[in-house]
Amino acid sequence: MRKLRLAALVTSVGAAAVATGAGVVLADEGRRHQLERQLRVWRLTTRRALHYGTVWVRGRRATAEERARLEERFAIRTAEDVAEVLGGMKGAIMKAGQMVSFIAEGLPPEAQAALATLQADVPPMAPSLAEKVVRDELGADPEKLFLDWSPEPVAAASIGQVHRAVMPDGRIVAVKVQYPGVDRAIKGDLDNAEMLYGLFASFALKNMDVKALVDELRARMADELDYRLEARCQAEFADRYRGHPFIHVPDVVPERSSRRVITSEWVDGRNWAAFLATATEPEKQRAGEILFRFAEGSIWRHGVFNGDPHPGNYRFHDDHDGRISFLDFGLVKRWTPGELESLSPILDAMVDGDPERTVAATVAAGFLRPDHKLPAQRVYEYVSSPYVPYQHDEFTFTPEFVAETIQRMLDIAGEYGDVIRSLNMPPSYVILDRVVWGMSALLGRLRATGNWRDRLAEYRKGAPPSTEIGRMEAEWEESVAVASRG
Repeated sequence: MRKLRLAALVTSVGAAAVATGAGVVLADEGRRHQLERQLRVWRLTTRRALHYGTVWVRGRRATAEERARLEERFAIRTAEDVAEVLGGMKGAIMKAGQMVSFIAEGLPPEAQAALATLQADVPPMAPSLAEKVVRDELGADPEKLFLDWSPEPVAAASIGQVHRAVMPDGRIVAVKVQYPGVDRAIKGDLDNAEMLYGLFASFALKNMDVKALVDELRARMADELDYRLEARCQAEFADRYRGHPFIHVPDVVPERSSRRVITSEWVDGRNWAAFLATATEPEKQRAGEILFRFAEGSIWRHGVFNGDPHPGNYRFHDDHDGRISFLDFGLVKRWTPGELESLSPILDAMVDGDPERTVAATVAAGFLRPDHKLPAQRVYEYVSSPYVPYQHDEFTFTPEFVAETIQRMLDIAGEYGDVIRSLNMPPSYVILDRVVWGMSALLGRLRATGNWRDRLAEYRKGAPPSTEIGRMEAEWEESVAVASRG
């Protein structure tokens, strides 16, 4: 039954994704294309709903073994269907596809493989179109702006594609070019997203403030469309981590960047898939800790963090320190006054294993109404599920832990359905929630092990370093502080 519900959830998220980001076309033809996309959504959801009903009816009369086979076939077919409908689409659809991939941890391998295609490079635009964007944005053809320009992209992603080029001074750079028309298509889709996110909210979080949620997501997606903002964010992170012993952010080349083009230092290194396939166990453990420290340090020490923990946004280097380069700063969240202060007591209470404090802090932060009438222990068991790793002296993240936790958190018909219906996530925490789930999924794939509570305390409480990597970072931070005072 868990696979059946997960597959149904994939359909729901996928349907919302198609409608919210879907079907970006390079020549925006307006309403007709919007209606076509909505029709594809309707067909997908109707087809999956009919299949779900058939499996449910047949499963009632089947043995446990037969029911398990039915559910597995349903999960695989659903994943294949969703991947086929979403495949090749550009824009916000790829962001939703990343969310689907996190949810897919508990599905059969064949279903996971189908959904993994949503993370692959999408079909690129024609070289002439990319060159036109560069010419319109930077005022000259790529061949005049660069000593060498690769007309074929090295990667094609959700909003733009990346070309390799060489600057006049010999620097090798990555030039990300936005798809023509993607901004108009995404904005048009997001303008109609409230109803579609309402569909997802009704499936998973009955009490969610859908309008506020959509407003937050619309604002963040709008940020991603302006590469000038991304360039400023990337430059800020590059300066902040300059000289860091194991975190690297490539520098931006401002004179070759604009609203729809961003040029930055070229980065080599293994991508996520290659790293998983070839890394040693010590390398994986080190990478897990570095990914964790980059996220937590950004959130708690700097008040600004990258909200897109997508596997494609990392490059793993083979040097002695095991450095990781962090890419793509289009989805950056900055805490506003009071946001972090209201969140901290919840996290502290959950890590301490205190139900009463957890509920009181959850109410104070606006996640739960004061008149909720729910037992504190039940609320605590539910909301603390993703933070179990931080309640132990040692914990190993696994894909199974991530899948089971996500299932518990999203299963409106499950054990904690009454808690889910009573909770509401303030919109300002939507991006943080994405980071929590995304990072947990990455650590699960790495099967990262350690005392995560002590590591978190370094950032939350100013505790002393608990690992060798932590000591390296502390020494670097001290050197930066000394240099700034001198």
